[in-house]
Amino acid sequence: MGMVSLRFYAELNDFLPLELRQRSFDQSLKPTQSVKHLIENLGVPHTEVEIILANGRSVGFDYLPRERDRISVYPLFERLDVTPLLRLRATPLRHPRFLADAHLGKLARHLRLLGFDTLYFNDAGDRRMAEISVQERRILLTRDRALLMRREISHGCFLHALDPREQLEELLLRLDLFRLISPFSRCMVCNGCLARVEKEQVIEELPKRAGQFYTEFWRCSDCAKIYWKGSHYRQLVGFVEAITQQSGTPSS
Repeated sequence: MGMVSLRFYAELNDFLPLELRQRSFDQSLKPTQSVKHLIENLGVPHTEVEIILANGRSVGFDYLPRERDRISVYPLFERLDVTPLLRLRATPLRHPRFLADAHLGKLARHLRLLGFDTLYFNDAGDRRMAEISVQERRILLTRDRALLMRREISHGCFLHALDPREQLEELLLRLDLFRLISPFSRCMVCNGCLARVEKEQVIEELPKRAGQFYTEFWRCSDCAKIYWKGSHYRQLVGFVEAITQQSGTPSS
């Protein structure tokens, strides 16, 4: 059994025991063990890793480390141009679509409010979640490390925060999504796209007060839910503005 020197950078250290963080350390190496298995055995999901360097040379997940290799592991670099280096997945998802795990329902609603295509199921098992993520090329959002370690998943994001608002801010900052925000363009209930409709088209479906006091309406293309700028709208606008101001991005 050989030994390699490992060093994890930035937020990847959050997955490690305290005594292994922010430093190089020796790790035993099993015969024919890939660098992917070496990393995940330490608790770091492969979906959190963007670049691996072996002795200064970029390698893929299937690389077989050798005795005394120096392995450096880096997180996602969505805000930096690292194209000269080998990426560990075919292409980044620059127009991201998300799949939220069962415990992230409020985060899913926040993302839909900002216009991000976000699926959410509270009853799908890990296998089904992995299938949807791969088939529809969706970034899997979860706090379940084991789920992100499934071999078939290539795009995923582990959320460190517990509060849904903090999870949203963490995701926007990490993937640099502020410029892609398009608020009030998706249904917060089902994720369908919203389209403007004339009042005459929906008047029979509206509550009496909505029909009396409002003139602008939108309908979800999937579930047919009708939206208007009611009393809750001002609160949502304040939420969106508070989020976008963090990056200096004006809300539309």
